[in-house]
Amino acid sequence: MQRRQFLISIFAAALPTTIIFDSALGKAQENSFPLGKTREEWLALLGDTSFSVLFEEATERAFSSPLNGEARDGTFICKACKTPLFSSSTKYESGTGWPSFTDPIVGSVKTKVDRTLWMVRTEYHCTRCGGHQGHVFDDGPKPSGRRWCNNGAALQFVPQGAPMPEVGE
Repeated sequence: MQRRQFLISIFAAALPTTIIFDSALGKAQENSFPLGKTREEWLALLGDTSFSVLFEEATERAFSSPLNGEARDGTFICKACKTPLFSSSTKYESGTGWPSFTDPIVGSVKTKVDRTLWMVRTEYHCTRCGGHQGHVFDDGPKPSGRRWCNNGAALQFVPQGAPMPEVGE
């Protein structure tokens, strides 16, 4: 077990399944949810964990996503609005317990400064619905050197050749 994976698993074991971080920016407010859906409609479509991650900026427990082991060719899309975010060709095993990518699809995400957990990080969201996806770090592999660390609960995988789902499916 790598040192990073060991430390993350120790930290993650002490945490609840879903952690909600309070952030003044980016958090969906009552009656201001994207794509004209209410909180109740999003909850019905996404379930508690995905809703909390996407619209309350929660973080799922490390090593809990089945997408960590996803190795087929295809596209990782926003679970809420179905916007394509990452190509499988950019996915790699970072040992962190969350799906990690070297680069997003151009124009699919926007970033902001996140000052939670007593540090400064770069957070990113889906450009279409504003759903929280994860954080980007400068410790990834070459050539980009970036690690786009994504919550699996915020993603859906579409295998190559399969039709892209419509919003709400």
